[in-house]
Amino acid sequence: MTATSANAESPETKLDSGGMPVQETTTLRGKVAAFLDRSAVRQGITGVIVFNALILGMETSDGIMAAAGDVIRVLDTLCLSVFVIEIVLKLFAHRLYFWRSGWNVFDFVIVGISLVPGAGAFTVLRALRILRLLRVVSVTPSLRRVVEGFLKALPGMGSVFLLMGMIFYIGAVMATQLFKHSFPEWFGTIGASAYSLFQIMTLESWSMGIVRPVMEVYPYAWAFFVPFIMMTTFAVVNLLVGLIVNSMQDAHHEEDSVKTDAYRDEVLKRLETIEKRLSERG
Repeated sequence: MTATSANAESPETKLDSGGMPVQETTTLRGKVAAFLDRSAVRQGITGVIVFNALILGMETSDGIMAAAGDVIRVLDTLCLSVFVIEIVLKLFAHRLYFWRSGWNVFDFVIVGISLVPGAGAFTVLRALRILRLLRVVSVTPSLRRVVEGFLKALPGMGSVFLLMGMIFYIGAVMATQLFKHSFPEWFGTIGASAYSLFQIMTLESWSMGIVRPVMEVYPYAWAFFVPFIMMTTFAVVNLLVGLIVNSMQDAHHEEDSVKTDAYRDEVLKRLETIEKRLSERG
């Protein structure tokens, strides 16, 4: 969801912590961008997000709303106002570059949902206001890295999910044919068998709840269930974990490379300044 190198007009274009091009601070847009990129401002936004999440949780309590409903609604409106102002300032500072960052688009959608009236046909959207808490991800670099690592793992995860789907389909067909007559509630159809096998894969009451009752009727049923658990729970699921971990490590390596490049550029710039001053004195 982060902006790529296409976000910059040239390879030398520097980016701020939000992935936006750094502007000259002599202009009003540059001053606004620099203000939004301050650590104190970003931490303040994070605090408002967390506080607003607590407020939205209080709104679910009839007792709290009866005692301080007006105050809670006012506080919720103030928090939403802060988010709207932040989005407007970002749009003013970055203009079209704003839409080149997936995180900015994410923030815009979340805040936009909160602005839709929660009445009539849009009542369900009122519950979606809690999605504002997800904005913590967009304003916290460490959480952004986690999400970016997960997204980078998706292409590889697709192949693993396809493999798991094939295993589940094969297992569901076999289980339906083997056990549907004695246990129609668990294996009467392919859908019911797939759900039962998913429960078995998660190891939730798989032994006493399903497998042992089946083995009382079919003593050799373990020959089907044990290999299925080995293939899904201990093999395929670990493949998913491995892909995600590798993607997280790649994301960390990329961040370290960016920091190293930034430090190198800063050192070279200082050396050029020193050489220029020495040449002027000479």
